[in-house]
Amino acid sequence: MNELAVVSSEIDFSQLHERMQWYVDQEILPCCVTLVLRGADVIDVATYGYMDLENQRPLQSNAIFRMYSNTKIISTVAAMMLFEEGCFELDDPVAKFIPALADMQVLRKGAISPDEVEPARDPITMRHILSHTAGLSYGFVEPDSVVDQSYMAAGIVGNMEQTLEQLCNALGDLPLAYHPGAEWRYSYATDVVARVTEVISGARFDEFLKDRLLGPLGVVDTGFYVPVEKQDRFTTMYSPMDVTEPMKGGLIKADDPREGSYSQPKTWLSGGGGLVSTVADYVTLLRVLINGGEWQGTRLLQPETVSLMRANQLAEGVYVQASTLSMPGTGFGLGLAIKVTLEGDEPESAIDEYHWGGFAGTHTWMAPRAGIAGVCFTQLMPGFWHPFSHDFKRMVYERLG
Repeated sequence: MNELAVVSSEIDFSQLHERMQWYVDQEILPCCVTLVLRGADVIDVATYGYMDLENQRPLQSNAIFRMYSNTKIISTVAAMMLFEEGCFELDDPVAKFIPALADMQVLRKGAISPDEVEPARDPITMRHILSHTAGLSYGFVEPDSVVDQSYMAAGIVGNMEQTLEQLCNALGDLPLAYHPGAEWRYSYATDVVARVTEVISGARFDEFLKDRLLGPLGVVDTGFYVPVEKQDRFTTMYSPMDVTEPMKGGLIKADDPREGSYSQPKTWLSGGGGLVSTVADYVTLLRVLINGGEWQGTRLLQPETVSLMRANQLAEGVYVQASTLSMPGTGFGLGLAIKVTLEGDEPESAIDEYHWGGFAGTHTWMAPRAGIAGVCFTQLMPGFWHPFSHDFKRMVYERLG
């Protein structure tokens, strides 16, 4: 089991702890873990709330969380390892590895039907899928849109029985939301990255991660399901009674540790959202990025590759945005969102911050200018871009940034 050592610090985090406990006391969150790094040193970690509200078991320090889109960072690191080995270039067409994604069609502007398409001006490249600019979609971010309705009709959204190969073949028959490179749109792109990793390596995605990334780092509680012997450490997930009011208390069970979708091995090895992990495991990966691609003698990436991941890849004037997600001043690198301009009262040291999170409230961010990083996990669906995570980040910056 991966353990975390905490380095003593002069910083007083008591107000931060009180604020996070307030979210639990108000029944806004079922649980929470907060962790602060200065450099690669953990200087504060605290747990709040419960493994499950029904029995009110206190949250364990080695609790296992559904990571959802935090999976994307791990998948991107895996792919960039192959990039370093010369297996692909960023401007290689994805169709070189997945022929189904050649000769894509794009929805015409103002289209009201998935049949109103035109040929893509350019092929989808590896850079596009690593930065969510391929024109792919997710099927649920804008459910009333033509592109997302076509994804739903194709039966790929929420399909736990499909393989990465089957998903990519299906995507080849669906229209793109825009011409590759023109805009940013949250999508199945990182699942396509995972399939490219399978094609290049000849290994199933879960085996590649275990053999090449997780195993060498000594990460033992990260995977695509939770075996029976670990299920007592698996958190229960909850949803708010009123999803339109994130600060209104009241929670209902949304996924059970022993009977839910993570209790058995699965066919669907989602590179975009399939992993479970612990705080200690995930911090090990973050330390690799913070430390220029290496941690405790295990090097996954060269420093210049990490810098490339943290460099904004979006065209001028393009930012991270969606109908239900507002992230002003945010660009996107390779697998990571990048703070490119400040908003509101954000400190100067927040520029170049790189981050991402999961839909059930697992947030991670790293601020190289300030030399700090933060981890803030809960199990609330939906819990991404939630006030608790903003409070956490603000209070950390106030003390260290």
